[in-house]
Amino acid sequence: MSTTLPFNFSTRPLIPHAHDYSHGESEPWHQHSCAQLLYSLSGVVSVYTQQGCWVIPPSRGVWLPAGVIHQLTITGKVAARTLFVDPFARADLPAVCQVVQISSLLRELIITSMDLPELYVANTRTERIYELILDEIRGMSVLPFNLPEPTSPALSNICMRVRNDLGKTWTTSEAASLLNISERTLLRHFRREIGFSFSEWVRRARLMEALKRLAQGQSVLRVALELGYESQSAFSLMFRQRLGTPPSDYFQSI
Repeated sequence: MSTTLPFNFSTRPLIPHAHDYSHGESEPWHQHSCAQLLYSLSGVVSVYTQQGCWVIPPSRGVWLPAGVIHQLTITGKVAARTLFVDPFARADLPAVCQVVQISSLLRELIITSMDLPELYVANTRTERIYELILDEIRGMSVLPFNLPEPTSPALSNICMRVRNDLGKTWTTSEAASLLNISERTLLRHFRREIGFSFSEWVRRARLMEALKRLAQGQSVLRVALELGYESQSAFSLMFRQRLGTPPSDYFQSI
């Protein structure tokens, strides 16, 4: 069961909201009558929907269209800045859940919006900021920090086994054998239901878990070995390729 949270956009196209979370906090299943852009200044936010999980590293955001039922879990101290957006403010707002890159300009606009008045007149600085935010939202780059949930029971079961043992070396061959199907059939089913391969799903699951553990202060070496990487350097290479910076620096450089 979920709660629907309504918003009134009669005076402005979006409603800014700031909220700081402590490690371990969560929000129960709920939905909004509007779209939502949740931006994390620090810490890691995990957003769960019926379609899968989206993990928001610091300096990134998640876009949730109106009516999407979701819940949140918090890792580390999270400084969240949220924009609740009138779904009719623009005709081409994103239509699906997605983790997005927050540009430097959009970041400053979000922070500035927290102090804007609710009531304003046309052709003023306040109106221009609101309108520029909406323009920037339409141009956000999508990032691969989502972990879709398969629809079929067989694939859902194998994904659950992976999540419960991320330190294991999961191969396409082994997963296919567990399901008593061929590798080609497994790949075809994964691409049809998920949109990418089984091995990519495993990599994303490990990366998302790594972000949560690093946000808790665990060492890079411990995270690397417990998530099945042969060495710290192998893990660091993957991390740098995905996030542009080594894991040892990531939570200090943002």
